[in-house]
Order: sequence, then structure tokens, then C-alpha cells
Amino acid sequence: MSDTPLEPLPETKLLRLFDVLYAQGSVTAAAQQLGLSQPTISIWLAQLREQLGDPLFVRTSKGMQPTPRAEALISIVRTALDALRQISGVAPEFDPTQSDRHFCIAMSDASHVNLLPQILGHLRQTAASCSLKAGLIDSTLPERLQSGVADLALGLIPELGAGFYQQTLFTQDWVCLTCADHPRIRARLSLADYRREGHVQIVSGTGHSLLEHALRRARIRRTVVLELPGFLGLSAVLEAGDLIVTVPRQTGETLASRNALRLHPCPFPIAPFSVKQHWHTRFHHDPGNRWLRQACMTLFGHSPAPRRRSSSV
Repeated sequence: MSDTPLEPLPETKLLRLFDVLYAQGSVTAAAQQLGLSQPTISIWLAQLREQLGDPLFVRTSKGMQPTPRAEALISIVRTALDALRQISGVAPEFDPTQSDRHFCIAMSDASHVNLLPQILGHLRQTAASCSLKAGLIDSTLPERLQSGVADLALGLIPELGAGFYQQTLFTQDWVCLTCADHPRIRARLSLADYRREGHVQIVSGTGHSLLEHALRRARIRRTVVLELPGFLGLSAVLEAGDLIVTVPRQTGETLASRNALRLHPCPFPIAPFSVKQHWHTRFHHDPGNRWLRQACMTLFGHSPAPRRRSSSV
């Protein structure tokens, strides 16, 4: 049966379409998020343009860009949608077995190693028609979470302040990795070994500053032989040489279990940190977002109820 509408749509659906098109900048992406066909979205958009007397979204080399009229209306549309959500009563349940929703979770490349495979596996088992995008953690993250382009963000992200919820999934301490047959380091990595040997430095990730602070406090000056922007290629580098890397425990355990690497307790103290999931207040009651959050909590969590960040945090 076709999902093409045969009569004028209720304004609430057109408002929702306006919001999603503005956030996604693509008819294809909007169709995926709304679970409809592209022809249906085109028909809805035509009705919306006719009612408002403006093209609203124009194709450019950068995708569907809003017209000045659309820019002027977006805050009004989102306020109206928020009000409708509040008065609509109980939200419909999200059925993962029937949905083809496209989720986006912003995460670091460390999470690609130790979280993403489990999330994807859970999605394939419980929501086989849904799809997943691993987004970046960068300066645009607050805007992407607010607009719904990103559903969740996972990691240590202290810059997400007022207007966002956070929920601790687990706490990370630090470990060191070497190749399994390191010529000078055997079962135990001593502080003298750590000072003497060459190191790989991972320069990305918000936890990097915690490591640098601990090194300064312990008055340790490492010999950094190689800097990497992320964890891609790290295992191969360690297996082929005699370097040390200091990483969060879950990342270290995951890499050691899959490669010929040895895990060592870190020989000096480094402050642990909490890995949290973050989402915007706008989507706190969204059924699909709630389902995704619960999935992450089921997979990784040992936490109390989520907490909303206030402006004083």
C-alpha cells in the first residue's frame, strides 16, 4: 500500500516535516528519519510551500538550504512542536522491530574500538531495519544534538552544559600496552621502565588532558617516538616495535584481547573519568531516543537516573 497522502495533511505533520528538513538539509535524510518514502516527502513539501507561499528550502551545492522565510519561521515551528509534545499526552511507543529509523551517535574513535561493535550488534539483533551513524565529537556537537541530527553523544564531554541531560555509563581508569614479547618489559611495567622506554602519544580525546596533568604532577618526561591522531593503526605499531602507550582501561583491554599485546597496570596515578551519554532536553521524551539510551545503559551502564545539566554546571 502506498504511503502517499490523498488529502491535505494536518498542520502538525507539516510542522514536523519543516523541522526535520531544516535540520537534515536533505529530502532523502528527512524521509529516513520520518520513515516515509522520498515521493511522499516531496508531496508534503509541496503542500507546505503552497500553504506558506514560499519555496522554504532550495537545492544548492551544499544540499537543501533554507530561504530567509524558513530561517525566520524555524524558531516558531520548534516552539509549536515542543508545545504540541507537551499537550499530546502519552507518547507513542517505539517499536524497534518495525522501525527503520536512522540513529546517529557522536563518539570518539576510542569508542569505535570498545563501544561501537556492541551497539551495532545490539541494533542488528533487536532493530534489524534501523541503521546507525557514528558522528564526530566537535564544536558543532551541541547544535547537532539540539536539532536532532545527532541522537546521543558518548564520552567525556564536559562542554555540554545547560539544556543537556547526562547519565554515567561507567568509569574508566588507565592502563599501559606493550607488545607481548617486549624485549625489556616482561610481566611488570615499572616506573623506571615507563621513564626509560619510548612512547606512542594519542593526541585526540578529552581524556588526553587528564594524562598530561598526571605526567606533570609525577614529574615524568616521556620520550614520545610517535604521535597518532587516534587509535587507527595503534595495535600494528605496538606489535611491530618496543613502544608503550597509555590508554583508558576499556580501550586497552579491547585492543589486548584482539592483538598480540600485553596489558600493564599504569605505574603512576592518573585521575579516572566517567564515560557518559548525553542528549538534548528536546528529545528527552522522544520514544526512539529513549529506546537508544536504554540500549546503551543495558550494554554498558552502572548508573543512577540521568541528571539535567543546569546553567551553573
